[in-house]
Amino acid sequence: MNALHGETSPYLLQHADNPVAWYPWGAKALDKARAENKPILLSIGYSACHWCHVMAHESFEDPATAELMNSLFVNIKVDREERPDIDKIYQTAQYLLTQNQGGWPLTMFLTPDDQVPFLGGTYFPVEPRHGLPAFKDLLTRVANAYREREADIREQNQQVIEALQQMQNVATTSPNEITEAPIKLAREQAARAFDHRLGGFGRAPKFPHPSSLERLLRDYCRSGRQDEQALHMARYTLTRMANGGIYDHLGGGFCRYSVDNQWMIPHFEKMLYDNGPLLALYAQAWQQHAEPLFKQVVEETVTWVMREMTSPSGGFYSSLDADSEGAEGTFYVWDKDDIAALVGENFEPFARRFGLNRDANFEDRWHLRVVADYHEIANVLGGEAENLKERVNHARKQLFEYREERVHPGRDEKILTSWNALMIKGLAIAGTVFARDDYLDVAEHAIDFIHDKLWRNGRLLATCKDDHAHLNAYLDDYAFLIDALLHQLSARWRTEDLSFAIELADCLLEHFEDPELGGFYFTAHDHESLIQRTKPLTDDALPAGNGIAAWSIARLGHLLGEARYLEASTKTLRAAHGSIENAPGAHNALLLALEEHLNPPTSIILRGEPDSMADWKRRIDSTYDPTRLCFAIPDSETALPGVLHQRSAKDNLTAYVCHGHQCLAPINDITELAQIVERLQPDGANA
Repeated sequence: MNALHGETSPYLLQHADNPVAWYPWGAKALDKARAENKPILLSIGYSACHWCHVMAHESFEDPATAELMNSLFVNIKVDREERPDIDKIYQTAQYLLTQNQGGWPLTMFLTPDDQVPFLGGTYFPVEPRHGLPAFKDLLTRVANAYREREADIREQNQQVIEALQQMQNVATTSPNEITEAPIKLAREQAARAFDHRLGGFGRAPKFPHPSSLERLLRDYCRSGRQDEQALHMARYTLTRMANGGIYDHLGGGFCRYSVDNQWMIPHFEKMLYDNGPLLALYAQAWQQHAEPLFKQVVEETVTWVMREMTSPSGGFYSSLDADSEGAEGTFYVWDKDDIAALVGENFEPFARRFGLNRDANFEDRWHLRVVADYHEIANVLGGEAENLKERVNHARKQLFEYREERVHPGRDEKILTSWNALMIKGLAIAGTVFARDDYLDVAEHAIDFIHDKLWRNGRLLATCKDDHAHLNAYLDDYAFLIDALLHQLSARWRTEDLSFAIELADCLLEHFEDPELGGFYFTAHDHESLIQRTKPLTDDALPAGNGIAAWSIARLGHLLGEARYLEASTKTLRAAHGSIENAPGAHNALLLALEEHLNPPTSIILRGEPDSMADWKRRIDSTYDPTRLCFAIPDSETALPGVLHQRSAKDNLTAYVCHGHQCLAPINDITELAQIVERLQPDGANA
């Protein structure tokens, strides 16, 4: 065993028996590299990553390759999910060095004394192919280059450091005026990138891009529900994904992305951080038009989360592997004859529904995706569409039960604070939209897990596995959790959740805010010193931490009447405005904060007995308005912070409505409240 055997990360433990002398990132490995003047080979990946497994099998498990690595380098393994701070830096550096997009596995070579990268890439094959050198040849060439051309490498390293710093400083000038122009431009960019035939944005590989779809739903709402094209782009994409192979039609939940333009064949890993935002989107899209497919997706995805992704202690696991039995997709794909034998008389409608009457689509086997609706099938086979649907659903259940006996993909059972927050928010929104207390119970248990296990001495921790929590939390952990708590509070009030959100916001301002230029660093002020301290503004697979931080603390500021939070949000927008203007469509999280800076949200506080508030709350929540926050606070809760302590029930039930800083007189009549809520909805004047 190497030095990874004591780690908690499943990804690192996958490599603990490699003949490579791996070290985790830390002082021991960095000191060794300095003392021996050996360059560092940094390998970054995650447990569900297919190509990480391929490179491990080809190279890291090979004794001859390991011998080269051990003699020429100090080898460090990093789980990008536990150390996103390291991954963000070296992904950016890889792009600077190669002008190619990064990914995983990320393979970087660093100078030993300062950890600056001088060469890198992603996957390297065991033999030369596709213009890539064989990994063993690369090792020898890199080691020779470090010995023979160190002066050139040092000069290049200085350029890399300067470029990283320049990228960090690109958006530090405050504009004279913050305007809605970037929101309008982002809308135009989305229309240009939209695939009108197949849904989604751009070409393969095709990702769900939930932040872009959320933006379109908000564009539709802010247009006074006049921007039908925005709604169409969002709903059509959600429909294509739900019918495509990126969705698991037997077990629920979405895979990471589609390798083709049709959403047909996914990269089979399932990530918690995709499914939380998609859960929220499908629930919100259902509010626009009660599309049964969207409700089905929500129900099946939550069932999957409860069944496979929820730990006994309440936190959510991170991911399911793309591979099982040593190959990608084995768990999910089928032989047609096996399906025919299992479902019997229901085979014909099932085959027509899921494409088994067409050519095999995955290595001579079939991966399920919807190719025909039930009315089309009825036209061919006869009978009623509803009856055919029942038969197909019976077959789905049979196949699911059979599939459960297969060898399951590996599950990464570490519990990440930021990803849990995304799922908590998704459950809170879905629980509100569909009046599902069981969804809210699951979200509540996850909050309690985080507070009990990952909140320590007034600071968050980033990860927990096997009851061992560690690593200082990052910007995303704080920002996403504040956002999740606000949505859960809107769904079901607990004053202790509000207190937790306030503690997190105060910690965010104290330990992450840039007091001079505004915005938030990805790491805390007392975090380990790395070659760059990032201040992420653009969205990637996750929404940008600065965007969610600015949005959520502004909402908390409006709720409490807390000027500090509103000021920090405004400073973030000013610091990021140059970057937002350069590429609005890459800043959807910051556009949330920008939109509500210009047009503050409407906050509705209901006070009274829980039973008497329930009907009012349901009526308010029945329509989609992302600019509206409604909190039903039992009148027994008296020790409330900020301006909330001024809101109390009069005549048994009272509503307080505030739009930004402007508050109306208390309301005691549901009809009057409904009229006011309708009047305060976006009317398209600023669209």
